[in-house]
Amino acid sequence: MKGKEQMGVFDAIKGRRSIRKFLSKNIDDETVVFLLECANLAPSAGNLQARDFIVVRNSEIKKELARAAYGQEFVAEAPVTVVFCANFSRIAPYGKRGVELYCIQDVSAAVENFLLAAHALGLGTCWVGAFDEERVSEILSLKDDQRPLAIVPIGYPAEKPKGRGRIDIKRIIAWI
Repeated sequence: MKGKEQMGVFDAIKGRRSIRKFLSKNIDDETVVFLLECANLAPSAGNLQARDFIVVRNSEIKKELARAAYGQEFVAEAPVTVVFCANFSRIAPYGKRGVELYCIQDVSAAVENFLLAAHALGLGTCWVGAFDEERVSEILSLKDDQRPLAIVPIGYPAEKPKGRGRIDIKRIIAWI
């Protein structure tokens, strides 16, 4: 993005943390669109891009989303919250496997791109997967062919969490 210093991909991967406290500073629409463009550059089955992005700025809707996310209040406290949805109509050429797997992979890849791009621009995010899908669908008036898979609040971080340990890589690699 023009005028913004960007970090390298490895620094973004190693430095990204889940942020649950945000400053009240706004994020402009241009930045949100840029991050969603980065999200949509993620791989997708057959390049069908079976994902939709719902950008929420409305404070009342964010509060409802926080309640649907089992009281995770930081969802409402971020200046922007994005709900990442699978789009079943777009994945239809792949049938049942497309609906049950490929569109979930498509959305997951998009979320990760979004998280890393946001971190590279100095923004904080948190991937929220614990929520009542039916309630989120109602709140956002989603279509029957849309399934919410992730809620991602985004804003300027008001905290700097330390990194959490990882399992020794040798324990989770199998060489055949």
